Amino acid sequence: MYVLLLVPATILLVFWFSLFFFTTDEDWIAAAQGKILENREQISKLAQKDIANQKKRDEYAQGVMKVLASILYDDSAKKDIERLRKQNRELQGGNLKHIGIFSIPGYVLQRKVQVIGKGAFHKKITEQCIELYGKKYGVVWANRELAQLLSYPILGLGLIVALSVLFLARDNQEMGLILLIGGSLIMSVLVYMIYDDVTDHINKRRVAISRQFPNVVSKLALLVTSGMVMDRAWRETAESSDRELYQEMRKTADELDNLVPPAEAYSNFILRCNTKETTKLASAIIQNLTMGNEQVGTLLKTMAHEAWMERRHTAKKDSEAANSKLMIPSILVFVMILVMIMVPVLLSFSSL
Repeated sequence: MYVLLLVPATILLVFWFSLFFFTTDEDWIAAAQGKILENREQISKLAQKDIANQKKRDEYAQGVMKVLASILYDDSAKKDIERLRKQNRELQGGNLKHIGIFSIPGYVLQRKVQVIGKGAFHKKITEQCIELYGKKYGVVWANRELAQLLSYPILGLGLIVALSVLFLARDNQEMGLILLIGGSLIMSVLVYMIYDDVTDHINKRRVAISRQFPNVVSKLALLVTSGMVMDRAWRETAESSDRELYQEMRKTADELDNLVPPAEAYSNFILRCNTKETTKLASAIIQNLTMGNEQVGTLLKTMAHEAWMERRHTAKKDSEAANSKLMIPSILVFVMILVMIMVPVLLSFSSL
């Protein structure tokens, strides 16, 4: 039995290692770009954490509480930020030591196999990443995501099967079968989590944007009807909060300040948010760029009323929604536990 398992294990591992012989500068550059974007994302999160910690420290300005606050809300994020920035400078300078080699075979497969690198699955991941990170960086994120989804299962399954064969060869059938079945299930869950992480992030982001939309459109309507021009009202609204929709609005405001045509800037906003509410808002603004404040203000008031009514219906649906995403991991864990229980029982019966 273990001899038959040795064949696929050998094929998987040899195939994975052989891909390194086909690597080119293009693969390493793509991996470096992905690592730089990953570091930037971490820097952004750490910067937000540092700001929050600073606010906590400022709340306790004297005495023992100040000492405790400095311990609980330290400024270690600044050190991590500087470390990541240093990595990015080295990567941009051509030093590739910070790139993890485990995803490199995935980049090779994308480049060598057109069905993988330009197929429907790659297109789907690219669309998701463009929504999260914009046109400029979406393709790089998509290539990084697909490289991991291709490379990790090949290496992981190869190692799991090889270790299972090692235990089976030593007549430890119980451990070998548990490792083979359980390891394969765990690897499947991990790969699924990598893919589902992007989808889950998008879904949560869309829900957050939809919930923030009524406040945004109401404030826009108030500012525009009071006489403020749309571009200024958009900027004022965008800077009133740090939540998801407001961040996307700031990106659009920055594009407008950099002389990007309004139609293009608002179209990019539609792509990044990708909700029916923001699409309707941006489309209306594009169509009414030449209208006066009075007409646009009336349109925004109507949109705000509809948004609040929709918010009420959504709140009712959310209260009844079930968390179905835990179903698949729960089933896999149950199966793995069942295997761990049944394998020793079956082996004990077979030995009688």
